[in-house]
Amino acid sequence: MCRSTCLALACSSLLLAACDAPSEPVVRAGTHPSAARVAGAQGGADVRLITMKDACDPESFGAADVDCLRNGGLLFDKFIGQLGKHGIMRAWDFAPSVLHAKVGQTLMAVNRGGEEHTFTEVEEFGGGIVPALNALSGNTEVAPECLTLADDDFIQPGGFDADDEVEEPGTELYQCCIHPWMRATVIAN
Repeated sequence: MCRSTCLALACSSLLLAACDAPSEPVVRAGTHPSAARVAGAQGGADVRLITMKDACDPESFGAADVDCLRNGGLLFDKFIGQLGKHGIMRAWDFAPSVLHAKVGQTLMAVNRGGEEHTFTEVEEFGGGIVPALNALSGNTEVAPECLTLADDDFIQPGGFDADDEVEEPGTELYQCCIHPWMRATVIAN
């Protein structure tokens, strides 16, 4: 599984290295795997669903030592080139990017992509744990919350995180600490 110390991008070859990931979904303590089924595709009354998406190509990402579990997708070299040109990759995102929720509802982030992601609450959007992706996306100041990730903060493809309850009115910010342009703003009332 990827950790803040095991992700690196060699700028000379633009090669992303990642650690091995477990095959089962990561579920935070206090949640139950059936929560995803109960919430359904649109989320239940007490659950607000955020979908994590990406479009990695397993063969080319695998050649760059990045785990990608999906069929087809964007080639790694094209990913790196477009990220450097635009600073974001639209196929790597949280949907919706702006979400309205009520106090007491649970945020459920479901990884429907092929790569590992995080759904990390941050005070301010910033960079993540992969310096080269930070540089290519223009996120040179790392969000401090990304530097204190625990094992269960990493959500494998097909996994979910249902541990974030909306506790008070206001605006909360979430980002992926691997792909820092993946962001969501939650507005609670």
